[in-house]
Amino acid sequence: MQLTPLIAVHMTAALAALAIGPVALWARRGQAQGQRPRLHRAAGYAWVTLMLVTAISAIFISDPYMPNIAGFSPIHLLVPVVLGMLFLAFRFLLRGNVRGHRLTMVWLYLSACVGAGSFALLPNRFLGQLVWGQWLGLA
Repeated sequence: MQLTPLIAVHMTAALAALAIGPVALWARRGQAQGQRPRLHRAAGYAWVTLMLVTAISAIFISDPYMPNIAGFSPIHLLVPVVLGMLFLAFRFLLRGNVRGHRLTMVWLYLSACVGAGSFALLPNRFLGQLVWGQWLGLA
């Protein structure tokens, strides 16, 4: 597998989402009544946009070395999960359920960013070979 523009977009969006996620999750909320949580919202919208780019671009990436059906491997199951969880998180907000929104976003960050990111860094995966082999010379 080679670093195509599609993979570069996917990888850049995923790494940016991994980096900005903690800012969105743990940004300090406004202390005063009525003060808008600008940092939380800005980082949150940026993170959601990056997650959408990551999920949608993943649809078009296939790994011929992984077990797959019609080009879709088990990691592709995260695409509908991510899209569904983003929808659910915004639905919680619209209904005033801040706790549900927070739990959904934390779960989504840990599973889709940290979990899938860890999977992508395995030595037999493309990104793992790139990081461990070519960049660090460990594999």
